[in-house]
Amino acid sequence: MECYETMKVSVDDLALLDVSEVVIESVDLSLYIAHALIADQEHIIADRKGKVLKTRNLLEMQRALRKAVTCEFYLRQRSAYDEMVGHSHRALDNSMKLPLGKEPLPEWLN
Repeated sequence: MECYETMKVSVDDLALLDVSEVVIESVDLSLYIAHALIADQEHIIADRKGKVLKTRNLLEMQRALRKAVTCEFYLRQRSAYDEMVGHSHRALDNSMKLPLGKEPLPEWLN
């Protein structure tokens, strides 16, 4: 994975932008942040106050973002295996990116 400074985009501005995909990242046991892919660049999604949008529930994050965009959603999770077994060097990207779909959430999940 390339190392670069991630730019923020407000959740309010998502509907105005050409977002090709949303990646919801599991950063801890139950902590999620989201990124929007715009013109092949990943932007972290910020709340209305400019802080990183965070939730403790994957469905809550999907609900908040589906109001603004209709693109494909993905879940990204990185493995802590290398760190746990004491590898001192950074191995290749060990993240897993799973499709969450493009369709709105079913009513029973709302």
